[in-house]
Amino acid sequence: MPTFAVDYTYAETTVPGRDTHRPEHRAWLGELAEAGVLLSSGPYGDGSGALLLFRAESAGALTELLAKDPFARESLIEAVRVLEWSPTIGERFEA
Repeated sequence: MPTFAVDYTYAETTVPGRDTHRPEHRAWLGELAEAGVLLSSGPYGDGSGALLLFRAESAGALTELLAKDPFARESLIEAVRVLEWSPTIGERFEA
């Protein structure tokens, strides 16, 4: 199953909304991690966004899943970039 890197970009204006919805967002991510769909995630140190690594059948299927993120539902993500990723050095996420 392919691995995907997802880049979330946040706007400064959405900080209050993200603070409000962060517990639900992290619970959603936690469920995906427990299911083996989310491999890793975390915010960038400068607060500009986050990087998430997923395992999914396709970019389209992952895009549908990402629409269920509480941050997406509340329009708190400025931009989303989904790229298939092939790790070659370091930990490999085997299917």
